[in-house]
Amino acid sequence: MLALVLTALIWGFAFVAQVQGMDSMSPLFFNACRFTLGACSLVPILLWQRGRKAHGNRQGSDAGEAVDAESHATVSDVTRSQQSTMPFWQSLLANPVVVSVLCGIILFTASTLQQYGILYGKSAGRAGFLTALYIVMVPLLAFVFLRRRIGLPVFVAVAMSIIGFYLLCITDGFGSIGLADILLVFTAALFAAHILVIDELGAKVDAIVLSFGQFCTTAVLSWAGSMVEGSVDWSGAMHSWMPIVYAGIGSVGIAYTLQVVGQQWVPPTRASLLMSLESFFSAVGGAIFLGEVMTPRGYLGCALIFFGTLLAQAPAKLPKFLRKD
Repeated sequence: MLALVLTALIWGFAFVAQVQGMDSMSPLFFNACRFTLGACSLVPILLWQRGRKAHGNRQGSDAGEAVDAESHATVSDVTRSQQSTMPFWQSLLANPVVVSVLCGIILFTASTLQQYGILYGKSAGRAGFLTALYIVMVPLLAFVFLRRRIGLPVFVAVAMSIIGFYLLCITDGFGSIGLADILLVFTAALFAAHILVIDELGAKVDAIVLSFGQFCTTAVLSWAGSMVEGSVDWSGAMHSWMPIVYAGIGSVGIAYTLQVVGQQWVPPTRASLLMSLESFFSAVGGAIFLGEVMTPRGYLGCALIFFGTLLAQAPAKLPKFLRKD
């Protein structure tokens, strides 16, 4: 749980870095730099893990010389039999490389839309609260695609979040909805899908390997996109080196890895509840570092979205005597 709270804290203040990075860089180039830096930050840990595993394998081989060869053959036969009876798509989704690439594609799409939403909106607090809608979307997507039951509090939470979205974004009729708001809502849906994919497929994959694989995938796609649009600007990167370092090592290397680690111990609904605190931290960071101030209507909208996200997770937090079996 502490890992997920720390993730929310890092992500919340990362919205400030993302806003500052957009002053001199394009969204794709900013993501290319920060996800490359995030992937590089995990290389020492991967090398340490490999060395530790190699040392363990040597000790295991020395201790296992006396094991009966017939038992080895039996285990191998059972393993091959299990693999042969497993459907192709299940064996494919059990491959760590496939899982990492799939998570990376979703993460690339979500982070790219988020950066464009931040570029057009230029508000860390607003972006944080709209992105936090993924907390409501997690149980909804789980119900639609995974057939997981949801209760009445979720529907109430959706209504509260929609009202909050209206108060926050629609200040002058429906014409006031900006492209940034639409992009951030789609971002929330993609981050919800990312959480569910990690929950469903990531449990059997080493957390560091999964994080490194998805960071590399996101970085490669971001570099390709920035080269195609011609937005590679190293002078702009030098101007925004501090936001890049924080967003790369902090938000990507540390926070996304903590998310993968935390979700191996916490169910997705509770995980999304803990990570919803990023919306609060984004508003705090925007007020402290960017001097952002919302109208009372906007603060009311943020409050409704925040309480809606908490209510969406209520069934996971109710005492046993209040739950329906």
